[in-house]
Amino acid sequence: MEKKKILVVDDEETLCEVLKLNLQNEGYDVDIATSAEQALTYDVRQYSLILLDIMMGEISGIQLAKILKTQLATASIPIIFCTARDTEDDMINGLELGADDYIMKPYTVRNVIARVKSVLRRTTRRNEEVETEEENVLQMDGLLLDMDLKQCYVEGKLVKLTKTEFELLAFLMANPGKIFSRDEIVGRVWENVIVLDRTIDVNITRLRSKIGKYGAYIITRLGFGYGFKN
Repeated sequence: MEKKKILVVDDEETLCEVLKLNLQNEGYDVDIATSAEQALTYDVRQYSLILLDIMMGEISGIQLAKILKTQLATASIPIIFCTARDTEDDMINGLELGADDYIMKPYTVRNVIARVKSVLRRTTRRNEEVETEEENVLQMDGLLLDMDLKQCYVEGKLVKLTKTEFELLAFLMANPGKIFSRDEIVGRVWENVIVLDRTIDVNITRLRSKIGKYGAYIITRLGFGYGFKN
């Protein structure tokens, strides 16, 4: 299993080194930055979690968190604030910003490690749930098929498809970039039913019309069959 990567950002270098050593002993891959400015020189996208002090130099931990949370590539990275600022307002501000936890100094390394494990467990579980949900959706740009509800959406608007049209579109979308012969399509969509080539062509034409501009994503290869844009 690949190690989780953690970034520790604190202007107390000794504290950074202590946290790094102990987190490494727990099996994590750890980098440290002694300022927000230094942290921003890293590829932050690679980290599974950030331990972040609030009171630092020109760019505070709060400001750094705002920067990360407003960028799509880093917005989902969990943040734990570790700070000497212990007022209720500070805690609320940190959590409202999107922090996953808030640890007040002075703290024990044991407490930090426990919080890190807890946040990573929650994040991993949440990501797995999202991946499971995504498995039941087929999407290409603004065209989406909900495989559980058997519904088609174009630009967020529900489009009514017949059972055959839905299954035909789902089959093609699930296999982008591949051209299927009419016989292959019949075997997957119509199964044990005698279907004329013209029937397939009519369904393709009707399907293209219903999904608007995304109809162009359904590819025709004369003499071979149909596919879906990769």
